[in-house]
Order: sequence, then structure tokens, then C-alpha cells
Amino acid sequence: MTQSKSLAEPLPLILCGPILRHCDPEQLTVWLVTSRPESLAISLGGAEHELSLEPHVKSQQQTIQIGQHAYIHLLSVRSADLLRDGHRYAYRVMSGAGHWQDTQPSDSSMYYAGQEAFYFVYQRTISQVLHGSCRKPHFEGADALANIDNLLNEAQSAPEKSPSLLMMSGDQIYADDVAGPTLHAIRQVIQRLGLHHEVLNGATLESSADLDTSEHNFYQREMLLPQTEDNSVLGKVFFRAKRKPIFTSVNAKNHLIALSEMLAMYLLVWSPVLWRYLDLRCPEDRMDAKFAPLYQRELDTLSGFTDALPAVARSLAHVPTYMIFDDHDVSDDWNLTRRWEEAVYSHPLSKRMIGNALTAYWLCQGWGNMPHKFQALYNAAQDTFTPSQYQRLDNFIAQVLDFDAWHYCIDTSPPVYVMDTRTRRWRSESNPDKPSGLLDWEALCEFQQRVIGKPAVIVVSAAPIFGLKFIEAVQKVFTAFGLALVVDAENWMAHKGTAQVILNIFKHVKTPPQFIILSGDVHYSFVYDVTLRFKRHSPKIVQFTCSGFKNAFPTGLLTWFDRLNSVFYSKRSPLNYFTRRRNMRIVERDPDPVRNQHVVGDVVNGAAVGQLCLSASGEPTHCRVLLANGDVITFKPEHD
Repeated sequence: MTQSKSLAEPLPLILCGPILRHCDPEQLTVWLVTSRPESLAISLGGAEHELSLEPHVKSQQQTIQIGQHAYIHLLSVRSADLLRDGHRYAYRVMSGAGHWQDTQPSDSSMYYAGQEAFYFVYQRTISQVLHGSCRKPHFEGADALANIDNLLNEAQSAPEKSPSLLMMSGDQIYADDVAGPTLHAIRQVIQRLGLHHEVLNGATLESSADLDTSEHNFYQREMLLPQTEDNSVLGKVFFRAKRKPIFTSVNAKNHLIALSEMLAMYLLVWSPVLWRYLDLRCPEDRMDAKFAPLYQRELDTLSGFTDALPAVARSLAHVPTYMIFDDHDVSDDWNLTRRWEEAVYSHPLSKRMIGNALTAYWLCQGWGNMPHKFQALYNAAQDTFTPSQYQRLDNFIAQVLDFDAWHYCIDTSPPVYVMDTRTRRWRSESNPDKPSGLLDWEALCEFQQRVIGKPAVIVVSAAPIFGLKFIEAVQKVFTAFGLALVVDAENWMAHKGTAQVILNIFKHVKTPPQFIILSGDVHYSFVYDVTLRFKRHSPKIVQFTCSGFKNAFPTGLLTWFDRLNSVFYSKRSPLNYFTRRRNMRIVERDPDPVRNQHVVGDVVNGAAVGQLCLSASGEPTHCRVLLANGDVITFKPEHD
């Protein structure tokens, strides 16, 4: 754990970031958080020229104040012919306090050795995509996201090795699964930065400020639910650590509630800065003594996460980064069934919590993906996030919950289409306990229109479109008994309408002949090659699933699932004809090397970053996972 500074020591200007976000030929976007209001701008230049200490003439700044000492900024430069394909650029974040100056101190660890600026290669023609999901800070294992730092360090002297972009496909935070020391850190960040508090309608507490003095603040937050007729439903659906006979239990005992908590969480997972000002000793005076041993175990595990944060923060400043949510960014099983939605959105507290999480997602993730899509939200936020407290927060959250354009398409070659598989669900009309489809009919039609006729396309889906058939069969059995929530029945084949439409899109005569799917969610990694049976000119579909950055599946359980999948759904098994994918030939790629502690059959079970390499025509040449321990495993196609 990083040595703490004095809690009274003045805060630095930059608390989090910069993170390089959306880039295209006419725009560069940078996200960061500062401790005081500041006029900021970007100084941008070609890497071969020395950067000026004057900002780019087209530099723009948008700012949201989230507390007395916390300001979120989105900086952008817009200009015709700003970035050219394959060119290397350097940028600095400049402060205009008195005169323009670099915001980074001379000894900043954010720059690579020998550098005095942030460097990146803009690639409209994609050559390499890094991707993954599921980064739980207190998971007992190393943070694979830190591996990217080594790649970027090598690219400083060999720009041709630079990744085109980093895609995070969900669960960038775990709002519903928080370690005790992390919650203690969050509460200190709120106090240190003066993050705004809010009234909590429908709760046993009047305000989020009362969480600090509540006897149930640590490991007992399910007790903070209001005692109403709906409480049993809410407890089952939203808070209780569910016993799952198939998958691991979800620890919701420290579920984040307030917007300030969720914003503080983002500052802690993206940057090492604030950790240096915290006292993480067990708060024995505010926590039941029986939880002290658990707190200490989690604190020991968390130290590896915080030690890796400088490398993670440096990486995010040097590669264009895109993100999309999954359930844990908000809450486990988010919108999984119609009954879940009816229970959660009908209660003011649980609805506020979902709205808070989605608001925090917009501010810290979604905003930087496609800034122009959020101008209306930004305008509304100016009236909501004021220097004193939140004003009209209910109205703003209603607007966020109604927003239906979280999906986006990156105009690259091949284009990257990022799906919103959480808020545009195809709900079951026949049974409220059946899983909702990951996309509704209208969203699927929009998706088809965006990709149709393209020679190649990369699609980002939080959950794999093609999953392990045995696991999906188990989920189907539990769903038949009304227990979809018990087994997290989140798969594309779980809803008949969604499954039929997505499979028909692949069969369409104008579907891109080269289809690449990037996904995560499942906590293990694998690659499938998919073609259509009985069709001469089938599109080539490659699905590359990589999960998680800092998470993994229980090894023993995954071993059994892989064995049973091989037995029941082998190539010649008649059970394949009872699946919705019976008209598709799915071939698992073999991991190489096979003799690795993380290889389980055809899957890799370990924290990793996915590395997809493409030819100039958009065809995948390599699918690798870069494991947190430094091992590299390549998934070899059938003909190799």
C-alpha cells in the first residue's frame, strides 16, 4: 500500500487523469479531475516537434463541479485535419493560472522515461485493439490492466507497436461488490473533497451524509433498506448476497448508495493520487468487531491493486480509451428481468441508486466516448451540479434514466460498433421472471443498418453472443423454474426474439463478410470461429472474449463446466440441434501453449488483457491474452 501523506496536506491540482478518450481526424478528447476550478486547455503537436507552452487555438473545456474541491473536466480540440492516420502526436494539459503552464510536475510519474509529454499514435486504420472487462479491486490476483504500461513503454521507441485503442467492455467498477477498506477510502474521499450530499427519499436515513454515523455503514448496508411491504422483494432482488448453486455469490453488503460514493469510487480506481491521503486502518469505532478480520484480509488484498495504479494511470493517458457499462457498473442483475425492473424502479431509494450509478457512469465513462451525444445532458448538469449542493437531482436522474443513446460507433477502419446491452432490453411479455433480451428489436434494427454493407466490422458486446452451451443450458433450466436471477441468465440465446434477430443479421446477404465480436463479462477468455452451415459464402465471424482485467472464474467449477460442455456439446452431439445456433458451425480455438496453469480446456482462466491484431483489410491475424503474471497465450485458428 502506498505510504499515506498527511490528511491536512494540500491536494495537488490533478486528482485523476488525464485519460485520453475519443479521437478522430477532427477531434481529440481528454478527461480529468482537478481539486480546484482552473482554466485548462490542450497543447497538441506532432511528436517530432517540441510542444509549445501555449494551448491549441481550438481547445475547448467543459466542467462539472461535483464537490467543494472536485471538478470533472472534458477537454477537447476540434479542427479540420487535426489527426492523420498513422501519425504520432504529443499533448500536454495546460493550466492558465496567470500564464499557461504544464499541469504536470517535473518529477511526474505520468510521463514515460525521457518524455515531457503524453505520446500516442492515431490510427484510423486499426492494427491492434486491447480489450477486456471486469476489474474488481479486491480480487485476489494481480491487475492485468497494468500490463498495458509495458506495451506503451516499448512503443515510445517503436511507435509501430502502439495499440490503436483500448476498449473496456464493462464492469470498470463494482458498485455492488465493495471491500470494507475501499468503502472506508470512499467515505474519506467524500469528506476530503467535500463531495456533495443528497436527500435519500424512501430510506431510513435522511441524507447520504448520515451514512458515516450509521451503525450499518460497513458490511450491513442491507439493513438500511426501508421497512416497507416491498422490502422483501428489494432485499431479494437488490441487496441480499444471493446463494447461487452455479455461479459465485455476490457480496452486496457494502453496496454503494450515494452519488458521491460512486464518484469517489471512480477517482480511486483510475488514479493513485487520493490513496496517498487516506488512513485505511480499520475503523473499529464505526464497525462491528466481528468484521475486523475480514476487513484486514481485504486490506491485504487491496494493496496489490493500489500498487499497480501508477502504471494503470500512465497507460490511460497514452492510448485512446473507450468504455461501455455492464451490470456491476450499476448493480448485479441490472435490468435482467421485467420483475427486477418493476421491483427496483418502483421504489424511490433503489431507483435513486440506479440513477446515481448511471449518472456517475456518464460523468466518468460515457461522456468521453462520444462527447457530442451528451450536450443536452451537459446543459442539464450545469443546473444540477452547483457549487453548494445538488439542485433538482431527481429531474436530472430522470433524464439520465430516459437517455437511450449510450451505444456508439467509432468511425475507424473497420468501424467499431459498441452495443448498449443493458438499457434497451427486449422484455418478456409472457413471464416477468424470464430473462430480457440483451437488445430489443428496434436496437437490433439500428445495429443492422449501421453495419450492413461494410466489408468488415468490430462489434463490442458486454456479454458473448456465442457462449458455452452447457452453461447456457443450465441457465435455461433454472429460468424454466423462474430462477433466472439465481444463475445470472445473461446470454444472447436466453430470449427467443433477440436470439432469432441477431442470428438472422449474421445470415443477411449484406452482412459484413468479416465480423469480429469483442466481449467480456464471464471471467474467462476464449476465441470462437463461427460460420453458417449450408451456405457457400458465409461471413467469417470471430468472437474474442476476454475477462477479466482483475477477476477470474472459480477454477474447479470451470474445469467441470468445460468437461461437461465437451461431453454434451461435442461436434457430433445431437444436442447441438436443440440449440438456437444449430445452423452455425462453432469451432473453439486452442490456447497455445496448452501447458499453462491458467489453461482449462479451450479457455483461459486468469486476469488478462486481450490483444487483437488486424491486417490492413480488417482480418484478425492474432488473438492473444496478456496474463497479469506476464504469460502470453495465443488462440490458434483451426488450420494452424
